[in-house]
Amino acid sequence: MSRFRTTCAIAACLAAAVASARAQEPASVGPLANEPTVKAALALARTIEPQTIADQIRFCEVPAPPFKEAARANLLRAAFADLGLERVRLDSAGNVIGDRPGAALHPHLVIAAHLDTVFPEGTDVRVRRQGAILRGPGIGDNCRGLAELVAVIRALRDAHVHTPGSVTFVADVGEEGLGDLRGIKTLFGETMKGQIDRFVSIDSDGANITTRAIGSHRYRVTFRGPGGHSFASFGTPNPAGAMGRAIAKIAEIRVPSDPRTTFNVGRVGGGTSVNAIPSDAWMEVDLRSGSAVELAALEAKFQAAVDAGVSEENRRWGKQSITVSKELVGDRPAGVISTDAPIVQTALAAGRVLGLSIVMAEGSTDANVPISMGVPAITIGTGAEGAGVHADTESFDTTDAWKGTQNALLVTVALAR
Repeated sequence: MSRFRTTCAIAACLAAAVASARAQEPASVGPLANEPTVKAALALARTIEPQTIADQIRFCEVPAPPFKEAARANLLRAAFADLGLERVRLDSAGNVIGDRPGAALHPHLVIAAHLDTVFPEGTDVRVRRQGAILRGPGIGDNCRGLAELVAVIRALRDAHVHTPGSVTFVADVGEEGLGDLRGIKTLFGETMKGQIDRFVSIDSDGANITTRAIGSHRYRVTFRGPGGHSFASFGTPNPAGAMGRAIAKIAEIRVPSDPRTTFNVGRVGGGTSVNAIPSDAWMEVDLRSGSAVELAALEAKFQAAVDAGVSEENRRWGKQSITVSKELVGDRPAGVISTDAPIVQTALAAGRVLGLSIVMAEGSTDANVPISMGVPAITIGTGAEGAGVHADTESFDTTDAWKGTQNALLVTVALAR
């Protein structure tokens, strides 16, 4: 009886929200949210929140470092199967895929959340709970996304929601770091090539819609030389010196603020001993922009800075012994989807129906790939607040986090028609 009263109260509040927002939203979303099975699913998204939080913690406590997502993938594969998705499978990249057929194959929506984190093997991934706050590496990015993905499947099943179009749920690999979006690239280029009409990813915190895909080129730059003893071979051009000169020149590059364009030397390494001239030194560099034109211009300046660093080091010592290789290790396409696009307007309408203050955002996410291909695609936030993303002190506030699940659910149902 207690659960029945709670469900009814939620449904009443939802109906009031629908009525107040109907004048502002595209005609289809308000009535859709008021359909009996959809209304029941939205109510369930709240009542099953304890299970969603438990899943969030459970998924997060299984490591998923870059290129080693298999253990966490197995958890999602089991969850997909237990919740009745059809043809649950892994593709060649390691993506977990499960289908929920509609009355027809199309429109075919894919809704995804990435499995991987930025944290290396050996990271302590235990989650600590302090009241409403969860703390642990990846707890928001993207364990909450995965938990909401599963919660949407559960609520749709338990409320017996049927959709005119089909939905495929994906827990994908390779979104972070040097993963280079390999999971979504495989999904669109191989596994489901030509089959996807619309794409939504759930990623990170906040009530937002990402429509501008920030492109990035990532390089591993290796400087090489003969090396030698720091005293006996003094005067030999030093790869670390060439790298230092290059980094200094990169730091002086001027970039536009609109479109926002950035660069970062994220990691450096090399050498064998403090008293040895290194035979190699390396750095990893991230170049980003929301404009393909500006990204190309930044890349040209970066290339010139590296080459100049090598030339100056060789010239300083009067020898031509330093060489450099620049390996492209990440290529994320830039792009933008108009805020007037139906997929964006539908997601905005869903947020309004639920009383959420949705903001427009830019970022580098799984949606970069379909946006660059002309497939309607967005990334939505998980709806709640987090802090310390990509730090091992990351936290997630579960207060009213169920609103994010409701949003993901309503967006899913609205786009599967």
